[in-house]
Amino acid sequence: MSDVRNEQKQGITPGPNLEEVTSNENVKAAWDAVKANNGASGIDRMNVKATEEHFRVHGKDIWEKVLQGTYIPGAVRAVEIPKANGGIRKLGIPNVQDRVIQQAVHQVLSSRWEPLFSDRSYGFRPERSAHDAIREARNIVQSGKKWVVDIDLKSFFDEVNHDILMRELRKVVTDKRILKLVGRFLTTPMVEKDGKRTKRTKGTPQGGLLSPLLANIYLTPLDRELEKRQLPFTRYADDVAIYAGSRRAAERILSDIVEWIEKNLKIPVNRDKSKFGLSDDTAYLGITIHSDGEMEVENKRVERMKDKVRELWDARQNLTSNQLRNQWQRFITGWWNYFQIATNRRNVESLSGWIRRHMRKCFWIRWHSSAGRMAKLAALGIKGQLLMIAKASRGAWRMAKTPGMHKALNNRTLTRYGLIVPWQV
Repeated sequence: MSDVRNEQKQGITPGPNLEEVTSNENVKAAWDAVKANNGASGIDRMNVKATEEHFRVHGKDIWEKVLQGTYIPGAVRAVEIPKANGGIRKLGIPNVQDRVIQQAVHQVLSSRWEPLFSDRSYGFRPERSAHDAIREARNIVQSGKKWVVDIDLKSFFDEVNHDILMRELRKVVTDKRILKLVGRFLTTPMVEKDGKRTKRTKGTPQGGLLSPLLANIYLTPLDRELEKRQLPFTRYADDVAIYAGSRRAAERILSDIVEWIEKNLKIPVNRDKSKFGLSDDTAYLGITIHSDGEMEVENKRVERMKDKVRELWDARQNLTSNQLRNQWQRFITGWWNYFQIATNRRNVESLSGWIRRHMRKCFWIRWHSSAGRMAKLAALGIKGQLLMIAKASRGAWRMAKTPGMHKALNNRTLTRYGLIVPWQV
């Protein structure tokens, strides 16, 4: 990117400026994006609607401060969410007003950096997705590079070195006002749940709209280093997978690249989790890519999905049947939209009956008494001797497998009521 910097100095390719950021067209696009996403309020507790009213009154002054370089972002609100693989991830939620300004900056910077990013970088980029990264990984494996080096960057977003990031930004951004504004967003304090303010001297908080772009900018030198070494790789945000043709090559790559990252990016690498192995025995972005090109949902992801099934069909939830249905649809539709890229679906499809059994178990318990169960079964068309299961004293899991429950809540009936198993719809 040094060539880009030189061209900008010569006036051939001017860098982005703050006037572009604050232009009416760019600001409107930023507002549209923030409103479409909606999202939670920040530390000021002002939602999108309240912030929009605030901008109507004070917008001119706010954008003037941005232009003059005197705008001070608000603190970010710390929010902890559970990680899919256990543990806690801390997000930093900016005020809606700051999200609009970050989005305006993002739009201008992104248009400049997109042509400079690696073709092997897929995360948080327009017209690119995790599925594209997985397909590229499959192509590499099928080409004969069946050994995968998985680099685990420890708490990447929390460990980003501000000096290194600003150095990369200066390669393209010549307007010091933009650099100053980005620097202020990076160092705004984080307010914990108990009200304690934490100063930030490193990291780019997840939850900020600039963070994904800044992450790609920060990791572009790694992409270029891998390209210089002619190593096939795929990167989705901080998920980096490098491919090799032999065990010995994979072992050497792991050692060399870990050393390069820690020296040049100052990001700690989790050496316990960074590893190499055959593609058949590993997973990338939740998908195991077999040497024959077949793609399968990683077994760990299947187990997590099963845990979620047990949670969502727990009869003790204080929810209506419609609410049970809606939360199930939200989860399983999103899950399947992602994992349907798998070509070998046996480990998912084999769970269809097990999932429906959990649904039947849930409703059996919610029908409460023998009288309630008899009324519900009759309403579902059960007659004669089969109705007597309503008086059974066996456990709900066993009852969910009985012919009466299968007939009352057969697959077609469950689907008609929206209790879908999407790979069988």
